[in-house]
Amino acid sequence: MDTMAVSLALLGGIVYLHKLFKEFKGALTEQYVLQQLKTLKGLETYYWTNDRGGAEIDFVVDNGNAIIPIEVKAETNLKAKSLKMYQEKFQPKLSIHTSMTDYRREDWLLNLPLYAIEVIR
Repeated sequence: MDTMAVSLALLGGIVYLHKLFKEFKGALTEQYVLQQLKTLKGLETYYWTNDRGGAEIDFVVDNGNAIIPIEVKAETNLKAKSLKMYQEKFQPKLSIHTSMTDYRREDWLLNLPLYAIEVIR
């Protein structure tokens, strides 16, 4: 096989993987967060959806001291309508939004970068 054919095959593979990642980046990001959460001892992980199915929280964790809802976003999207709905209904002391954004603490909401999710112990 000549160099041009190998280059085209590699390029085709890269384009395919890029399209695949674009399509499944949300699911892959949620999987990454779940894997990180599962490494934390004493942390139970759950999922929440409202009665009508119009709102969902990716992860609700119980560390033995508190119930913490976690919303996962694959990019820098700061919209979290479901997290706000959960907050209004159950009023946890802390809710976490994890994404590609920087660390930021607001009243009831902690914006946590994806790479730092393991600090929620």
